[in-house]
Amino acid sequence: MAATHTRTTGADAAERVRTVLAAADSLALATERHSYDLIGVHALDPDGGLTMRVPRDTPLAAEHAQAPRGALACVVEITDVAPAAVRDRVRARVTLVGRLLADERASDAADLTLRLDLAHATLRTVEGGSTVAPEAFTAARPDPLARCEAHLLTHLTDDHQDVLALLAGLVGTGAGIGAGAPPGPARAWPLALDRHGLTLRLEHPHTRRDVRLLFPTPARTADQAGDRVRALLDAAHPCRHHHHHHGDQNGPDASAGSGSSGPAGRP
Repeated sequence: MAATHTRTTGADAAERVRTVLAAADSLALATERHSYDLIGVHALDPDGGLTMRVPRDTPLAAEHAQAPRGALACVVEITDVAPAAVRDRVRARVTLVGRLLADERASDAADLTLRLDLAHATLRTVEGGSTVAPEAFTAARPDPLARCEAHLLTHLTDDHQDVLALLAGLVGTGAGIGAGAPPGPARAWPLALDRHGLTLRLEHPHTRRDVRLLFPTPARTADQAGDRVRALLDAAHPCRHHHHHHGDQNGPDASAGSGSSGPAGRP
């Protein structure tokens, strides 16, 4: 088991941007004249583009119809928020700058499909900022756990505090990064999950830190993510985890795995 302080191992900025987009249910869109909060209208198409499907009788469709040469300049913003109720929950902010063009082939009489002609994207995290070119954005693919991450982390928080406590114990014993940790108990929260590992937020009474537990091999489905978490526990605490696992035949991901449709639309 390896532990690090970063979340982006194996994922570049373009992948992170697409992962945030794939997981998001809503986005904010601003034009020169108006601002819109759009819920459940965007998608990433197989060619790598961002599309939005809106009714033709909405203000956004009407504003696009009046745009010069059918190109509506816009800025799209998405905030990636941790599912767990931790302090400082914002994990990333994504900004896309470009023009909205109509895709009439994907539209119909009731709905208009708009495609973003991307000029550039930016990613801002606690680790810093990055600019993503259109070619990199189009070529990247989201993390395969993007659509089920929130469900899995919520399941861990609500139903498996015992597993989180064991995982927090791995931090001080695995790679030695527990040295210098504040004294006293820490509350462990699942902060982030991707195919490469799980990030925990360890909250002490007066401080906090984020640590990352790397999986032995990447996970591509919700069930595989649960298997990788159990592998971490088996590797560090074989006796304790053997007892825990047989006390809960479902394991830490059983209900989450059965309740998730899996990484739809993933490579």
